[in-house]
Amino acid sequence: MTMSDDQQMKQTSQRPPVTRVGVIGWLRANLFNTWYNSILTLLILWLFYKIIPPFMDWAIFDAVWGNVESTVCRQTDGACWAFLYEKANLILFGLYPFEEQWRPTVAMAIFATVVVVSCHPNAWRKSIFLLWAAAVPLIAILMWGGILGLTYVPNTRWGGLPLTLFLSGIGLIFGFPIGVLLALGRRSHMPTIRTLCITYIELIRGVPLITILFMASVMFPLFLPTGLTIDKLLRAQIGLIMFASAYLAEAVRGGLQSLPSGQYEAADSLGLSYWKKMRFIILPQALRISIPALVNSFISFFKDTSLVIIIGIFDLMGATKAALTDAAWRGFYKEAYLFTASIYFVFCFFMSKYSQYLEKYLNVGTRR
Repeated sequence: MTMSDDQQMKQTSQRPPVTRVGVIGWLRANLFNTWYNSILTLLILWLFYKIIPPFMDWAIFDAVWGNVESTVCRQTDGACWAFLYEKANLILFGLYPFEEQWRPTVAMAIFATVVVVSCHPNAWRKSIFLLWAAAVPLIAILMWGGILGLTYVPNTRWGGLPLTLFLSGIGLIFGFPIGVLLALGRRSHMPTIRTLCITYIELIRGVPLITILFMASVMFPLFLPTGLTIDKLLRAQIGLIMFASAYLAEAVRGGLQSLPSGQYEAADSLGLSYWKKMRFIILPQALRISIPALVNSFISFFKDTSLVIIIGIFDLMGATKAALTDAAWRGFYKEAYLFTASIYFVFCFFMSKYSQYLEKYLNVGTRR
């Protein structure tokens, strides 16, 4: 039995209900699909109504902008962004001389450029080491100076964002390969190596970072030969590398343990040596699996560098606290910490998005 032409035209021209497509359909499917989701949606909208308009009034419409005295800010109820106009240099660069602050700016730009280039898969070749070998001395020359007509600036005057980037960046650059070796050592069949790696990892992970920094700053010089001293910034950097390597080792070990035993057996059947087996078969798969855990450790470590303030090193957070000690600008904590939090968020968000990109890129060959 066949349909008539009128019935066939009526059936082909029929459209889905308006409530099932478009914006209305999306709202029904995602926000109002059940009675409790509808209540939660309305509650969240009510909270937005109560929070966002007052915040906008405080942050924008009633705020004080430009180069004004702190007394002007105290006469209004809005945000005092004039605090940042006055203290931004101190927050971003610490005690670095004002007339020389272009140098850490250029150094950060070089560091960020090399990191971004290194993050691209096409750059994962031996030539990337040459790029780092050229960038690190250039950054050191810019920061310290003393040559090429640059004024010498001791690292005791470094601070702010450059110090945070360098402490966290160098800590991860050196901590990651050490962490990989520790993870391999913890799974080694040689009892001595396995015991040493387990002891190191559990010891470092069992104490707070504050304790490690305190030991590196105060106790470590006591074990040095008489007359030999190590700079406080270097001691803090060593402590951060030790801390990062222990946590990254556990993230890598999780990836190693997640691989099926067949991968190890297949590598052994090919007659590969231990290091070739790890380099070409085991570690690439383990690191791909460990990306979420590794990036989570990267983000946590980047924020944990703020603890160096306890040994007298003024990173970004420490410089922010120092800016608030000025009696004339004391009390503008919200503006200072919102500014600092936004900087931390930008870098952490970049790491998060890069990890998602890297997961998709490395999972291309495993998709079904």
